Amino acid sequence: MIARLAIVTYLLLFSAALHAETLVVTADRMVDVLEGRAIDNPVVVVTDGRIVSVSSGEVPADLPEDAERLDLAGMTILPGLIDMHVHLTTTPRIGGFRRLNYTDSFWTTLGVPNARAMLESGFTTVRNVGADDYADVALRQGIEAGFYPGPRIVAATESFGVTGGHCDRNGLPPSLVDRDGEQGVNGVEAVRLQIRQNRRYGADVIKICATGGVFSRNTDVGAQQMTAGEIRAAVEEAHMLGMRVAAHAHGNAGIRAAIEAGVDTIEHASYLDDETIRMAIDRGTFFSMDIYNTEYTLAEGEANGVLEENLAKERQVGTIQRESFRRSVELGARHVFGSDAGVYPHGTGGRQFARMVRFGMTPLQAIQAATANAAEALDKMGDVGAIAPGRYGDIIAVDGDPLADIAALEDVDIVVKGGELVMDRR
Repeated sequence: MIARLAIVTYLLLFSAALHAETLVVTADRMVDVLEGRAIDNPVVVVTDGRIVSVSSGEVPADLPEDAERLDLAGMTILPGLIDMHVHLTTTPRIGGFRRLNYTDSFWTTLGVPNARAMLESGFTTVRNVGADDYADVALRQGIEAGFYPGPRIVAATESFGVTGGHCDRNGLPPSLVDRDGEQGVNGVEAVRLQIRQNRRYGADVIKICATGGVFSRNTDVGAQQMTAGEIRAAVEEAHMLGMRVAAHAHGNAGIRAAIEAGVDTIEHASYLDDETIRMAIDRGTFFSMDIYNTEYTLAEGEANGVLEENLAKERQVGTIQRESFRRSVELGARHVFGSDAGVYPHGTGGRQFARMVRFGMTPLQAIQAATANAAEALDKMGDVGAIAPGRYGDIIAVDGDPLADIAALEDVDIVVKGGELVMDRR
């Protein structure tokens, strides 16, 4: 009986191997983000969604006869990009009090076209850092089940901060807020409970709001709002549950409190001094700085209904944030790519790469921020962030050489996700 079972098992495995789906991708060059170099004439073999080999030169002779070929002559291939700060269930076209014209479930519906726009612009993985009603979990489930296209979603579910702070409902009158009960999360035990609840309903990562923000009402964008104890409790609880923590933090004091507490990524990081930058370097904390979207907000925000209070804060913080970015790059801080898509239109995030280079990065550093660095910050180095054996077959292609002209990433021509060609604009 045991021998018979062994034979059956072997036959099943052999049959599966015979029917494995294989894609072979060739191109003029490949950006190797792990070694920091370009490879000429790459040959990438993907089987059943995972990369099995990466070589240069001739296509291996021992490939299955039914292997598919994707020949990208004249093009450069890169790993699928990772955006570490997106909001899939919102749109910049509806700002301020105009949001009150739409029913609650409307915002979830936006996630379907927004997810597709992100994927087709080359971002095969995104970290969604805040969504009401666990809408990012719903989107993740729909994408994974194949109901509609989109990137791999790392979901934060409900982002949270203190009463009256960023991430609270400061734009509503007391009668509406009080009807729903307390909205802020106050005190160490409340923080721990919120994280456990987020985890229960599908969160992969935790997003806290440690300081004021640009798009909240009645908050000083640089002021610390969560206490050091609350931030530390968030990190302890999340890390115990195996989740990373992102902290919205514009002001230097809040950034330092988050770094000291062990937060994994600092979102925005607008007001930085050298001591705080060096602290981040020493602790291995990543900065996620959205240095493109200020241009869109100041150009289109008023027409979209953004309140003057918020526009004024954007004018205040935009230039300062870019100088902080420049200084942090000079001192050697580690960065991930975070665009804040949703504050500007989804699918146009590639424009941020040129700003990252303008304000101090090399093209390679900017690409690594959206690939290898982001994968490390997500603790997903075995899955995404590089074209390397064992990782998902997430590959994009562009005309030209982005190491020479980073603007090439603003117009992605080919997107492969998990070994499946999902977009071809050649």
